[in-house]
Amino acid sequence: MSDTTAATNELTFTCTLDAPRELVFRCMLEPEHLTHFWGPTGTSAPVDRIKIDARPGGVFEATMVNDADGSEHTMHSVYVEIDPPAKLVWTEPASGMTTTSDFIDLGDGRTEVRIHQADIPAMFRTEDARAGFQSSLDRFAAYLTKL
Repeated sequence: MSDTTAATNELTFTCTLDAPRELVFRCMLEPEHLTHFWGPTGTSAPVDRIKIDARPGGVFEATMVNDADGSEHTMHSVYVEIDPPAKLVWTEPASGMTTTSDFIDLGDGRTEVRIHQADIPAMFRTEDARAGFQSSLDRFAAYLTKL
């Protein structure tokens, strides 16, 4: 897994997951899957606090709870594009950040995921924030091995 520099207001993360593209894509749209990996290590995302209306203009909300102190952070997003099983795009209206996830079938039961974020607020471009995002991808990879 890799990420690009945070010198600009854009980041790209790439990872290869040992699961077919259709499953990886579905996991990104179903709360019963997202609850197992959404958010950095040390947080949880209760399934009843994840809302998904998977259509352009539909909502994607997820509340992450800090396992140590119980503090909460809710992400509010609106889907811009959904192209199953190849692409998801959403924008966070409060910050203006846009996340584009491309799912590439590698032809051998694995999927490459390329996540590009644009217009990222400075607090989400720090080394700690990037490490937290990476840990969420690591959690996703580990979850997929259990399916």
